[in-house]
Parts: sequence; structure tokens; C-alpha cells
Amino acid sequence: MFNPQAEAMPVKELRKLQGERLKSLVRRAYDHVPFYRAKLDAQGVKPDDVRGIEDIAKLPFTLKPEFREQYPFGMFAAPMKDIVRIHASSGTTGKPTVVGYTKNDVDNWAECAARSLGCGGATAEDVVQVAYGYGLFTGGLGMHYGAEKLGAAALPMSSGNTEKQIMLMKDFGVTVLCCTPSYALQIAEVAAKMGEDLMKLPLKSGHFGAEPWTQAMRQRIEELFPLKALDIYGLSEVAGPGVANECLEQHGLHVFEDHFYPEIIDPETGDPLPDGQKGELVFTCLTKEGVPLIRYRTRDITMILDDGPCPCGRTSRRIARLMGRTDDMLIIRGINVFPSQVEDVLVRIEGVQPQYLIVVDRQGNLDTMEIKVEVTEALFSDEVKKLEALRDKIHHQIKTMLNVSAKITLVEPNTIERTLGKAKRVQDLRKLT
Repeated sequence: MFNPQAEAMPVKELRKLQGERLKSLVRRAYDHVPFYRAKLDAQGVKPDDVRGIEDIAKLPFTLKPEFREQYPFGMFAAPMKDIVRIHASSGTTGKPTVVGYTKNDVDNWAECAARSLGCGGATAEDVVQVAYGYGLFTGGLGMHYGAEKLGAAALPMSSGNTEKQIMLMKDFGVTVLCCTPSYALQIAEVAAKMGEDLMKLPLKSGHFGAEPWTQAMRQRIEELFPLKALDIYGLSEVAGPGVANECLEQHGLHVFEDHFYPEIIDPETGDPLPDGQKGELVFTCLTKEGVPLIRYRTRDITMILDDGPCPCGRTSRRIARLMGRTDDMLIIRGINVFPSQVEDVLVRIEGVQPQYLIVVDRQGNLDTMEIKVEVTEALFSDEVKKLEALRDKIHHQIKTMLNVSAKITLVEPNTIERTLGKAKRVQDLRKLT
């Protein structure tokens, strides 16, 4: 363990600490974030009403649309002079959810990311290749700071340039790999073409996340690399990677509960559900200063495992591998994409009909996205170069607004199937279960 005192804290002591931190969190949010003051007042709850972690159910939920409405800095509880980092997730209409970090927030995040790496047995002796993207996306910098906090050597590769990734993996003696699971498989494909035997590398663990993956994909990765493939969980609004991670037992993701308090609720009623029952995952960020998030509904479906303590010795609760979502969000190569984002781009382009279909598939090991778009009769009958110009324009706008590349297929009017109820905008052909 990176921090045995925190990771193996007696449960009674942990619950007491969580209660103290929750009280401080609610007071900070009420005093410094008008959004939360209004929410708590509407719920009839004052900070003094929170006496321990058992009172968390009294507090209102925070929804992603509400978060987005506070763009850019409405959720910040700290003045800008104390904010040292800003990250943002994709927004459904071009406006992202924005998260600010104080120095303490960054330090706590690095601590949790270091614990994640420690779950895979990493130590200061390791070389950690970070092949998640760097930038507003939290993956790259999150694991980078975690590796440095651990005392390991961080190799900031980001994603892409796969042949060089393989060369440095071999030459630098990389022992820990951090990337999306689909990119790990792509690395293996390229290595095979290069004639490189990845099984000869000193790799021992891989921390794979940011997109859905299956037990079958885990087995395939472990056949291609000499490592334990571990699931890692995080999200931009709560924190990036480092919220939860599988240990070497590979049975559930340990939540670092002294910082992130998990709940499972009925997605329809909002009622808390007992451990072992599937529902929607909710997080409260107990130590965040920049954005003190309260009962954030992630829309991810999972459960808190109820099969007793983990043999690894960590006392934090574990969540099962994610089982789906309660909304229509897609994850394409680590990027969150909502159909409403696509629609927002299309309705602004002249000649496009308000009918479209997003087709998601997986070719080889990488996700693909095709957007079939109806155009007007006049435009479809026009010369080819005008259609090509329109297709290029849509492709450019989608890439700019969503940060994901999609194949654009223009189709005749009335080609896309209509439904009497809610329009079917997505056809997901990937086998994710």
C-alpha cells in the first residue's frame, strides 16, 4: 500500500473521519457557493444539521446539467488566487463542466492516484508509462502526478505515436502501463507488426480505464502483455483517475473513501440502496476545496460489493465493474459523447435535416463512430463537390466541438427510420458485455 494508515484504516475510525470531513464540506459549500446555499435552503437543511456521515442522505443531489449551468466558475468555492489547475469535461452543447483545483486538491489527487498505482504493486522503483491524453482531460496529468507522488519515474508519453511507445517501453524498462484498454490492444497489434515480443518486457501491472471494457478484454490484454490488467475509475467532475482502483485480487475497485464517499441509489427514486444491490453511483468529494461536490450523480450503474473484507488488507469499500449508464452518454476512445452534442452541431449547419443516426462500432481494438445525416432534397440532388464540402464541414465541426473524429455519411431525406416514441439516435454495435 502507498499509504497503509489511510488505506487500512479501521472502518469505525474511517466513518468518524468521513463525518468530520462531511461537516466541513457542507459548511464550505454553503458559505462560498451560492448554488449550494440555494440547494440546501430549498431542502431545508443547514450545515449544523449535518453531524456525521449518516446524515448524508439529508443533502440534495448535484446533477450534471446543474453543474454545467454554473459554467465557468459558479461551482468554485475558492478564490481564483487559490486555484492552481483547471480541468474540464466535454459539454452537451459545447459548454464543459469546469473543475478548479487548489494546491491541496492537486496534492490529494496525486495521493489517490499514487494509491491507485500502489494497488497494482507499483513502488518508487518503477517506470510508469502514461499513455492517457494530457490536457483538459484528466487522465494523463492525473496518473503523471500519481507516479511522481509515488516516487516512480513518470514517462509522459500521452496517446499516439505507438511505435515510439513500444520502443521506449522496451528501452526504458517500463514496468507499469497506464492507458485505455483499447489502446493497449492497439499497442499489441503494432508490436506484432514490428516483430517485438511484449512478453519479454518487465511490465507487471496496467491501469486501464476511461472507457467501457470487459472481462474478456482483460483476459486478452493479459495474454498479450506480461502484466495484471487492472480497472481504474475516475471522472472529471469528481477527480480524474484515482477515485477507485482494483487491487491485484482483481475483484472490485477500492474507493478511496477518506476523499470520495460512495453511495448507490435507485436511479428512479433517489433512495439509497444497500450494499450488494445494483443502482446508480453517487459521489461526495469530502476534501475538495476548489469544487466541494455534494452527492454528485455519476449516471454510472454498479454496486458496492458485500462479500466481506478484501484479502489485500484495504478496508475501503469496493465497487463492481461498471454495468452501464442511466443516460445516453457514449464513450468513444475515452471521450464522452452525448447525442445532443451531435444534434447541436448539426442544427447549425444549413442544408442538414434534423434527422441523424450515430453508429458506434469497434474495428479491431478501436471504437469507430459514423454519423448518418439526412440532407435536403435539393442539396442531395446537387453536384458532388457541394456534398463533399458539406460532409467536410460537418466532420470539421464535430471534431472541433466534440474532440472526436467521425465518419460522416450523407443520406437522402426520409432514409433514417422514424419512431412514434423517442427518436432512436444511437446504434451501438460494440459487444461491451
